[in-house]
Amino acid sequence: MRSESHEHQLHVIFFPYMAQGHLIPNIHMAKLFASKGTKVTILTTSHFTPFLAKSIENNTSQINILNIKFPATEVGLPEEVDSSPAARTPEMFEKFVQACGKLAPQLDQILEQHLPDCLVCDALFPWATDVAEKFGIPTLLFNGTCNFAMCVVASLFLHEPYKKVSSDSEHFLIPDLPDQIELTASKLPYFMKHHDESTELGKLYIAIREVERRNYGIIVNSFYELEPAYADLYKKVSGIKTWQIGPLFLSDYNMSNSNNQLECMKWLDTKKPSSVIYVSFGSVANFNDEQLMEIATGLEASGQQFIWVVKKEKVEGVEEEWLPEGFEERMKERGLIVRGWAPQVPILEHEAVGGFVTHCGWNSILESVCAGVPMVTWPVAAEQFFNEKLVSQVLNIGVEVGARKWVRMVGDFVKRERIRNAVSRIMEGEEAEEMRRRVKSLAEMGRSAIKEAGSSMLDFNALFHDLRSARIARDSTHRQENVH
Repeated sequence: MRSESHEHQLHVIFFPYMAQGHLIPNIHMAKLFASKGTKVTILTTSHFTPFLAKSIENNTSQINILNIKFPATEVGLPEEVDSSPAARTPEMFEKFVQACGKLAPQLDQILEQHLPDCLVCDALFPWATDVAEKFGIPTLLFNGTCNFAMCVVASLFLHEPYKKVSSDSEHFLIPDLPDQIELTASKLPYFMKHHDESTELGKLYIAIREVERRNYGIIVNSFYELEPAYADLYKKVSGIKTWQIGPLFLSDYNMSNSNNQLECMKWLDTKKPSSVIYVSFGSVANFNDEQLMEIATGLEASGQQFIWVVKKEKVEGVEEEWLPEGFEERMKERGLIVRGWAPQVPILEHEAVGGFVTHCGWNSILESVCAGVPMVTWPVAAEQFFNEKLVSQVLNIGVEVGARKWVRMVGDFVKRERIRNAVSRIMEGEEAEEMRRRVKSLAEMGRSAIKEAGSSMLDFNALFHDLRSARIARDSTHRQENVH
């Protein structure tokens, strides 16, 4: 669909953070803009170029890819570390954040050369706003999370309630929220508790908060009906425009036919409705063998059927120490272990799936909500402990497994008994049925939101209209200047 003349054609540049969970919603956004006749450019590193090229292969006339060189070696990282998951230790991650800041000169050159009508940049790149301002280019921030989490962060930054407790395990109330939400300091990122300029993450956290109001607005991958009180509150506390244009994955949903997908679907086809729990922790969380053993034992003790995604390759003839002896043989009928990648959206949408054990990444939560599947929440890092509260307490569509502290990648250690209990609660009994009813109602709202007259599509159209009107006004001004 091409709905605007070439004369006033918009050009939007997308600059996502170097992690798959950030890149994928940006691809969906890029395709939405391209469907309106917008020229789109996506900036990324060589690590993601093949994935990105495959994702846009049907949109190549409208969407371009520009490679940026990630300055890993400038900060003492190996050259191949040009994606966030590759920065595996806290020290490497600090350096990775530092390297991101050194991308400003490359962005400067790109913006000067292309002079787009808008830059959609990740909230983790606060310095990008300064670069865009130099050329008079409006910046839209993409945070990659929900209004609820952004409201929590804003409140914590302003009030610092975690400084008023005597220990990391003591509960405190988050001020100024529509709901009574409590947290402990152990569930906060360390750079949030100590936001000073002594660390790269501390500097970044302060910069993100300070630059927010200088942007044109924030794009949110959510839908108004999911969290109306928090969508309204965030607009009020941030003082800038926000547009809810999610669930983005529903606007661009393509099913692939990988071997893993065919195997999973075939297995699920043999199961009764809502009888299988899906267990997956995203692309970043990487549990150790001891934790994997607890998951295996907890799943077996729950008596539930399951699909479990693990990042372990099977090595022929090598005993797997992270699995109880004879586990796969005993679970042959009851469970399926998927190694590496799994087709998450088709799995969640299969009628046999009745629950999801998740790390509470925002993309995964949206996918579960829109499939009408309640969750066992197992946050690891990032803003996942905030997302957990939205799921378990505000929306009442999940139960907490009991993770107690924020630890990037490896997470808090959770014992098998907690896993067994949480899995049983989400799959059996009246409480589980009630959660399933609630989440199925939300799923209908989410699918309606991205339809032509839905709330998210109306928000997207309003955003597009704003940007296009600004472009037409600029073109008119330039013509008048040339006449004189």
